[in-house]
Amino acid sequence: MKMMTSIGACSLENDGMCKDHIIDIPITKQDLMCDKLNTDIPLVMEPAMWPECCIYRAPKRLRRINKEAYTPKLISIGPFHLGDPELREMETSKVRYFKEFCYRIRKSQKEIASIIEENEVKIRHCYSEIFDISSADFVKMVLLDSTFIIELFLRNNENYKNDYIVSNPMLHVHIQEDLILLENQLPFFILEELYEIFVKGNSENSSFFDLACNYFSSCIKKKEKKEVKHFTDLIRYSYCPIKHNTFGGGIRDLCTAKKLSEAGVIFKLDKKGDALDMEFLKSPCTEKCQCFTCSWLLNCLPCLKRFGCLERMQPLLKIPRFEINDGTESLLRNIMALEQCHYPREAYVCNYIVLLDYLIDTREDVDLLVEKNIIVNDIGSNKAVATMVNKLGLEIVEENSCYTDLAEDLKNYYDQCCNHNMGYLRSTYFSNLWRGTATVVGLIVFGFTFWSTIRPYVTHQIESVHCV
Repeated sequence: MKMMTSIGACSLENDGMCKDHIIDIPITKQDLMCDKLNTDIPLVMEPAMWPECCIYRAPKRLRRINKEAYTPKLISIGPFHLGDPELREMETSKVRYFKEFCYRIRKSQKEIASIIEENEVKIRHCYSEIFDISSADFVKMVLLDSTFIIELFLRNNENYKNDYIVSNPMLHVHIQEDLILLENQLPFFILEELYEIFVKGNSENSSFFDLACNYFSSCIKKKEKKEVKHFTDLIRYSYCPIKHNTFGGGIRDLCTAKKLSEAGVIFKLDKKGDALDMEFLKSPCTEKCQCFTCSWLLNCLPCLKRFGCLERMQPLLKIPRFEINDGTESLLRNIMALEQCHYPREAYVCNYIVLLDYLIDTREDVDLLVEKNIIVNDIGSNKAVATMVNKLGLEIVEENSCYTDLAEDLKNYYDQCCNHNMGYLRSTYFSNLWRGTATVVGLIVFGFTFWSTIRPYVTHQIESVHCV
């Protein structure tokens, strides 16, 4: 189907004189469809292009693995889960906390709402999606959510005994877990601004950053002041190393902890390092001669481990303590989702989990790390820990890694022929005390048998020499 339109440079009065100057342009059906699309689609900037954007819905590929890890169970914060019928029960608590917050600061609802109204556009730009929520409803949502969080943090800091949430350990833990979820966030700046204006003022009260760190103290690894975007970002920052590591290509191949241990690598708890720090140290002996290890001897005779000089001759992999409880998987998944969306080139936690996924393949690998006090297992089964770590590593896109050099050093050490073979011999003949003892006894018996066999010949040769 085609239609014709005419474009000319003449007025209607001179229409007869300018027919030769009229240009006919065909209009196709596709052109009409494009016009309709241009009319229907609002001209707005893509949310991900806004510089403030920092709160995302978890990627579908990650949600498919464990949807519950990203979904709030008790309370909705922000627009992603607004109106969820399963979370309505806490709306009453939000209203109650709001009224008590207003009473605390002696301010009206209008005064608090005015600050939010001034920042509404900036707050909306912090989200990765455009929400069809009216301005009044959006401001009301932020008003109730923000005052609930501030009042909750204040009560937690003041150790309220009669508060329904603070005094209930189970409820307190579940709300804390919900406030860490990536999809359940308010921008940190609006919470901080409301707190600074209405609570802190000129008094000597703690900063909102300190209040947040105190509330999440069970998850926070360090508390150095830093500008953060929201609570998920705050937890992630506490895990990040103080000294930024050099990033290289992603890890491609690495042996498990058990195989590395069999090849002579000593796993040791690092009590001083940051949460994600790992360090591989080679002894001067193994630097000069890769085969010069005592792993087989130490495994056969564990009593020799009390002699530190023997262990110091072994290559050492230092790893900080990694505590695993019922909330660990959800916590790590949300930090990793944030890194995948917002910090793809500085994905420290993702890099750590990918490396851990290489080191841990079976229950035996977890057994080794638990024995070395590197992993603290509060979920019971070591097999469950191995399964959790392996699932955490699924669908993680790793552009680069801060552990590239470390993984390369470990791989090069294991690939050395003598270390690789020593690992095989150790796993086969020195896997435990009894097998190692049996191997040594067998070698001694073999030695005596061999000597008994050749002794007559050797004796005869010696006597012949003396006779001559």
